[in-house]
Amino acid sequence: MAIRPATILVPLVAVALVAGGVVWWRAETRSALPPGIVASNGRLELTRSDVAVKYPGRLIALHVDEGDEVHAGDLIAEEDPADTLAQLQQAEAVRARALAATSRAAGETAARESQAGIAAIDLDQTARLDAQKMVSPVELQQRRLAFAGAGAAVAAARGGIAEARGAVAEADAGIARLKNVLNDLRIAAPGRPGTRYSVEYRVVENGAVLPAGGRVVSLLNPDDVTLTLFLPAATVARLAVGDEARIVPEGLGIAIPARISFIAPDAQFTPKFVETASEREKLSYRVKLSIPADQARALHGRLKAGMTADGYVRTDPHQGWPKLGSASARNGS
Repeated sequence: MAIRPATILVPLVAVALVAGGVVWWRAETRSALPPGIVASNGRLELTRSDVAVKYPGRLIALHVDEGDEVHAGDLIAEEDPADTLAQLQQAEAVRARALAATSRAAGETAARESQAGIAAIDLDQTARLDAQKMVSPVELQQRRLAFAGAGAAVAAARGGIAEARGAVAEADAGIARLKNVLNDLRIAAPGRPGTRYSVEYRVVENGAVLPAGGRVVSLLNPDDVTLTLFLPAATVARLAVGDEARIVPEGLGIAIPARISFIAPDAQFTPKFVETASEREKLSYRVKLSIPADQARALHGRLKAGMTADGYVRTDPHQGWPKLGSASARNGS
């Protein structure tokens, strides 16, 4: 069956008209802005956090799906702890042996100290007898050597106690490290308490064997939304971090209050996604607008990463905000 050219052209013309209408509407909106208000376009960005494993291993559980909402501290995945548990049991056995060695060293020290006490008494008695010429000098020398040997034995036994206690401390450190490893094998969502995320991607599935640093999931923070604009030097010279701004996401028809959170210190060429070729050819400064968390939260997830939006900044702080979009966000313009 032959397809008429008109059948193909009509939808193409309709699409072109719609696209042209959007461009015309944006141009008209921007041209109608009062003095002191400057507009540019960009794409919304949500802060992304890649959750990765700290130690190599096999995943035995993955507790989230793409699109799930999770909060900081929520359990994301688990690695197989079998090897680490075996190492922990071994470390605990080493500690038990070190404790037993400490007890033996303490008993040995007590015995050596008792022998040293007896040697001291013998030496004292022999020295008195020697003063009365009742023993030979050889016997006195033997008692002195016995006393010195007993003292050396005491010192060695005390060194054994210190060594055994050191072995206990080393075993304790190994046990603590392995318990930390076990805790790290339970992979949790990062961030401060109360931080919420949306699961963007599950990078792996159950049973995957990951290297150290292997990614498990990618999270987006829907409360941390920014829009990056590229503005000329003449505009940026009249802006400061903290200034008020407005963001109008395409398709939502609302003007969302925002703040300038970053101004690049150096100029650069405008990236390709900016609408006009003449704008892309100019050097401009990167300016980031941030939407307050309460404003983003009030939109219940309607702000999506990559969504096209118009950003508005005010070079004249005394200029009131015009009506932007078809509606205003809470506490809006």
